[in-house]
Amino acid sequence: MKDNIQRCPWPDGDERMIKYHDTVWGVPVYDDQKLFAKLSLDLMQAGLMWRTILHKQQNFERAFDNFDIETVANYDEAKYESLMQDAGIVRNQLKIRAIINNAKRVLEIQKEFGTFSKYIWAFVDNKTIVNSFNTIDEIPAKTPLSDAISKDLLKRGFKFVGSTIIYAWMQAIGMVNDHMTYCFRYMELIENT
Repeated sequence: MKDNIQRCPWPDGDERMIKYHDTVWGVPVYDDQKLFAKLSLDLMQAGLMWRTILHKQQNFERAFDNFDIETVANYDEAKYESLMQDAGIVRNQLKIRAIINNAKRVLEIQKEFGTFSKYIWAFVDNKTIVNSFNTIDEIPAKTPLSDAISKDLLKRGFKFVGSTIIYAWMQAIGMVNDHMTYCFRYMELIENT
């Protein structure tokens, strides 16, 4: 994508990464299915490049029944085994089991809070935290808030939700706006939230 738009440097010329940056990353998400899907993809990213996960996103969606929370929560051992044989996804047994486990935990949160969205957005009083970073090096890997959310999720039985994964998820679901101050999306998101 050869354009003169100023954006964050991390898409690095990759068409799919640019589209994700321009239309998805940092946009507030309140739908439980989408929150769970994004958490699952960020969990899968642990130890890998986001580009790898993004390029397999459709495979993940197909394999995990579009991350339908109830469906994933009811996966049996046969389904787990079929996921472990699926070459289109990251075949990590701990991560796959974590997604299945986390779907069950999301259902518990829905019973307690009404929605997963109400639970998670309460951590920021339902308002996006707007940071003002000028370089990629300024963006933290985790924060005291991501530490607190991670700790609460772990206490509730979630797996693969360390603070770094949670901070990446917070960025993806628009709980924090970490677009560079010079990026065209920075102001667009502020104006729309």
